[in-house]
Amino acid sequence: MADIQNFFKRYLPVVKADEGEEEELVDPQTVLREQCNQESKCVNFKGKLDTCNDRVNSRSNTEETCLEELIDYVQCVDHCVAKTLFTKLK
Repeated sequence: MADIQNFFKRYLPVVKADEGEEEELVDPQTVLREQCNQESKCVNFKGKLDTCNDRVNSRSNTEETCLEELIDYVQCVDHCVAKTLFTKLK
């Protein structure tokens, strides 16, 4: 067993991780989504979604869903993010 370990030590370099402060990676899509949530167009769709959710949650028995409002809001944010996301990827 020691012979195998010596073989690997002799021919394979030992690489140690840098123990300095590591820079935390930030997902650019998350950052862009937060920025796009603040745009007036998307804020309007978010308001409509929140209103619909409040209305649906206030009723005990309803068939209404907020799918249309959700799709509008997600499309708005995705469209905004897609404009600049790929320029920020490495």
